[in-house]
Amino acid sequence: MERKNDVSDINVGDIYIKTLHNVVKIEPKINMKDQITLQRIELLHPKVKGEVKAIYDEICAALTGTAFCRFAYTLRTFKEQNDLYAKGRTIGGSKVTNAKGGESCHNYGLAVDIVLIDHGRAVWERGQDFDGDKIPDWMEVVKIFEKYGWFWGGNFKSFKDYPHFEKSFGFSASQLKAKWETQGKPTYVKL
Repeated sequence: MERKNDVSDINVGDIYIKTLHNVVKIEPKINMKDQITLQRIELLHPKVKGEVKAIYDEICAALTGTAFCRFAYTLRTFKEQNDLYAKGRTIGGSKVTNAKGGESCHNYGLAVDIVLIDHGRAVWERGQDFDGDKIPDWMEVVKIFEKYGWFWGGNFKSFKDYPHFEKSFGFSASQLKAKWETQGKPTYVKL
């Protein structure tokens, strides 16, 4: 809760209560669906899209504090994957993936990367508990995905990919790529 002693610096649209000595800003729970996430869900493979909508509903209900969950990536082209793979290798920055184009479940619409957003700021730290329920919000999201049988990238053996979740239906990346090639390189492979 933010206190204001002078009403001249109050933003239009904010909610305040005037007390005897102060003006107090009320921070309502951000309890709306993130439109960017909803658009990105629509890009997912038809076999997981409905399930991911249910997962997102549960995430929205679970995160009752100031932070919300955004799906940073869902379907990713082979070119986009290769561009990410180049980071920390042939272009500046840190490595963000060990998967080249065709080697990621993102390339088949079977993966989601998340980020928490708090007051417009991306939060990558996994230990933050924005809703005060003594469970880090990131881990609340992990538990919800795992409940639906999704694999969390934080469990990868060599390269921990904490924002990543995937559901490959038992297919390896090379098997998915082979299906994609034999099926004429469709947007979504037949599983």
